[in-house]
Amino acid sequence: MTAHLGPALVLGVALCLVYGWPFLKAPERPFSVLWNVPSVRCKTRFGVRLPLKALDIIANHGQHLHGQNITIFYKNQLGLYPYLGPKGIAYNGGIPQAVPLHRHLARAAYQINHSLAFNFSGLAVLDWEEWYPLWTGNWGHHRRAYQTASWTWAQQVFPDLNPQQQLHKAHAGFEQAARALMEDTLQLGKALRPHGLWGFYHYPDCGNGWHNMASNYTGHCRAATLAQNNQLHWLWAASSALFPSIYLPPRLPPAHHQAFVRYRLEEAFRVALAGHIHPLPVLAYTRLTYQNSGRFLSQNDLVQTIGVSAALGTAGVVLWGDLSFSSSEDACWRLHDYLVGTLGPYVTSVTKAAMACSHQRCHGHGRCVRRDPGQREVFLHLQPNGSLGTWESFSCRCYWGWTGPTCQKPKPGPKEAT
Repeated sequence: MTAHLGPALVLGVALCLVYGWPFLKAPERPFSVLWNVPSVRCKTRFGVRLPLKALDIIANHGQHLHGQNITIFYKNQLGLYPYLGPKGIAYNGGIPQAVPLHRHLARAAYQINHSLAFNFSGLAVLDWEEWYPLWTGNWGHHRRAYQTASWTWAQQVFPDLNPQQQLHKAHAGFEQAARALMEDTLQLGKALRPHGLWGFYHYPDCGNGWHNMASNYTGHCRAATLAQNNQLHWLWAASSALFPSIYLPPRLPPAHHQAFVRYRLEEAFRVALAGHIHPLPVLAYTRLTYQNSGRFLSQNDLVQTIGVSAALGTAGVVLWGDLSFSSSEDACWRLHDYLVGTLGPYVTSVTKAAMACSHQRCHGHGRCVRRDPGQREVFLHLQPNGSLGTWESFSCRCYWGWTGPTCQKPKPGPKEAT
């Protein structure tokens, strides 16, 4: 796909393929909690200070949505992302086949250069949710419109073919163009900002949402979704981090929350090896509030999201929120009180325990992970009195460059992002 990038960028990509990207050193912390909430107005407009740093939560300077630690690109913020509006209005051609790829990449390059510092080394998250890059993944009323629009496109471009042949052209054309758009955008980002961790929000998916299966819900990913993830090997190979979503479904009974999160993360760990010598870092997106509700997550659901993510070995979680959290002084104080009283103390417990376990069990060269992912009560928590645990239920997942049961042996070779 690099043929679309232009001579200079093709050279950059080629050099990186030969020599490897300028890989990051081992992380300063085994588990990080990042703030992806536009809360800057709480301080600037309402005088409410959110003590994120004191609570071990990593935020951008000034708590801006875009910055040195994390930047998320929504559909209108990077290149010429094609999508269909609510009334069927086509933006940027509407479907991937209709986008001039060279124009998309040129615009994306301009936006990357103007929004990310040259030495950017944070998370670069692309949030493209309107369509799925595989034809069969575009189901439901909203996404099926992309199949219909693609068939219309094929009828116009290939008028002499019969309907079955046109449908085949629509299918193949959509997937080829979607792949080029996503793959080349990642390659472009990595070429321009090689120290950043680039990937798409909500990928990989798992398909284990709540479908009123009260008696037989297991949390396992759907077989069809696993097969689709296998087909998306090119996406995992082009990514430098994975950002699955662990947003709790509104009607999922609390007893199933851990299984829901566990199998979503295990699927991310599975595909993280595709096309890479060392697994990609996995950082799960989670919410501050329940979906379709203004209620903050309970202490127990912080355990089932943040706690499970740490215990299973992710590199961290990203806390997501929208402008409603800073829409008024009252909203800012509610957020402040939740941070200070519930979220912050729990984050501090997990990050300190993860750090202690890494140093005590893995020589500081790896993450502690559950020996048995199904051990539901095993977590990286400080003891109630603030003391450290003993970590017998954890093994080590070594950073790149280290090996051995406790990550005690250097492993020769170029270091990759951890």
